Order: sequence, then structure tokens, then C-alpha cells
Amino acid sequence: MNRILKKDQIFTLPNLLSIIRLLLIPVIVYLYCFEEQYVAAVAIIVISGLTDVADGIIARKFNRVSDFGKILDPIADKLTQITVIFCIATRILHVWLLVGMFAVKEIVMMAMGMIAIKKHDSVNSAKWYGKANTVILYAAMILYMIFPEMNDLFSDIVITVCAVSLVLSLGLYIRFYNRLFKKFAVAQDEQKADDLNI
Repeated sequence: MNRILKKDQIFTLPNLLSIIRLLLIPVIVYLYCFEEQYVAAVAIIVISGLTDVADGIIARKFNRVSDFGKILDPIADKLTQITVIFCIATRILHVWLLVGMFAVKEIVMMAMGMIAIKKHDSVNSAKWYGKANTVILYAAMILYMIFPEMNDLFSDIVITVCAVSLVLSLGLYIRFYNRLFKKFAVAQDEQKADDLNI
């Protein structure tokens, strides 16, 4: 954990972009919930998404990937996602289903991630299926913002696609962490055997 909190892990441009995403969250809430400026709220969400893409490109291209960034980036992403979903749910009641599913998914993933950090000092980046789920959720929420009077049938289809995406993403992450923990367990057993043979 001390390694994660070193200055060279924290003070990087990709991490600054993640912090900007966090700062944009109250702006989204204000524009959507209080000012009802839906197009402006969508514009801020798009800007937030662009900073997400930019920090990933910068981190990889300039070798600025850090364990702290691997933690901060998904936190910024998840807080933005749950905020947007929550905002939509204040006006469209059946979106609360997604709020509940999203919360369960993130709690499970956070628990598995904390186990990986605590027991194995391992911080893992987001996987492609997590990113795909993020794109689907954002696309759905933007549709709700642009078309607040969406008809029930189309709305049900959107909710179903999001729900399936959340379940699949969670299932694939659980499989990933189970494989990771088994790999660590095998490595520990091999190390113990080597120690006994010394």
C-alpha cells in the first residue's frame, strides 16, 4: 500500500485527468437535476468521457501507468456512472433497477479488488468487458437525457440491454478474480515447497 501512495504514483497527468472527472460530477448533477439543461449535461458527460480516453492513452504512451491511477481511474469512472444513472432515475422510475444492479456489481468488484490489494499487493486495470459495459451504460443514459419522453417499449429494451451488460460484466470479473486468486494460491504453494527443499 505504501508503494501505491508514493509521489511518483500520485502526481501524474493521467491522475490529474481522473481528478477533473471527479470535479465534473457535481456539474452534471447541477445541470441535469436543477437547471434541467439536458444537452449541456450530455456535453459535460462527453467531456468527462474524453478525459477518460485521454488519460488511458497518455498513461500507456508515456509510461505513466501507476497503481494509484489504477485505483483512482475506476473510482472516477464508477462515481460518474452511478451519478448519471441516479440523475436519470430521479425522473424515470424504472431506471432504479439499474441503480440497484450497478451498486451490487460495484460492491462485489470492490470487495474482490480489496482482497487482491490486501493479500497479494496486486492492483488490476479495467478489462475490456468492463469498458464495454461502461460504453453501453453511457450510451443508454445519454439516450434518456436526449429523449426524456422515450416510449415505454424502447425504454424497456434499453434497460434490458444495460441489465444484461451489467450481469455479463460482473460474471466475467468474478471469473477473472477467481482465476487470479487460484494463480496466487498455486504460486504460494510452490514457494512454500521451494522453501522446504532449501
